Amino acid sequence: MTIAVSSGAHPALVLNADYRPLSYYPLSLWSWQDTIKAVFLDRVNIVSEYDAAVRSPSFEFRIPSVVSLKTYVKPNRFPAFTRFNVFLRDKFQCQYCGSKEELTFDHLIPRSKGGQTTWDNVITACSPCNLRKANKSCKQLNMWPMHMPFQPTIQDLHNNGRAFPPNYLHDSWLDFLYWDTELEP
Repeated sequence: MTIAVSSGAHPALVLNADYRPLSYYPLSLWSWQDTIKAVFLDRVNIVSEYDAAVRSPSFEFRIPSVVSLKTYVKPNRFPAFTRFNVFLRDKFQCQYCGSKEELTFDHLIPRSKGGQTTWDNVITACSPCNLRKANKSCKQLNMWPMHMPFQPTIQDLHNNGRAFPPNYLHDSWLDFLYWDTELEP
């Protein structure tokens, strides 16, 4: 039996042509409306479906839960330098104390001392640590980050993103998520 769906329900997991998710964090999802449009434009293959359907007076269509692109999209090797990606690289924790609260970012070499806003000079910091460090160097305060900053690859961010699964995972998605991680003996 099929059911009608509400506008916010039934997202589809979007896989590249090699059946890997386009993104793990945030997980590559499309609304059911965008997914159905892509099916009719012949841009995706349906891999799995929900038990739900959309209907018109003369037509019924089961809603895809997993689709794969017909054309492979080559992922960028390096991600954009954004606040979110800095937080993801640093696993959403202060690099000084490990706190996950009140996150901001800190320049290791302060901007007032010529420090640039780049991957190699910016880390995630909580507000108290950032205020404590102020415009001083790590050496002046003997306040060192747990991990030195670096420019991550897309793979680095995917690996970190896997530690933060979304609140909702449909059963049909599980076969396509995390299958490229190394298995434990």
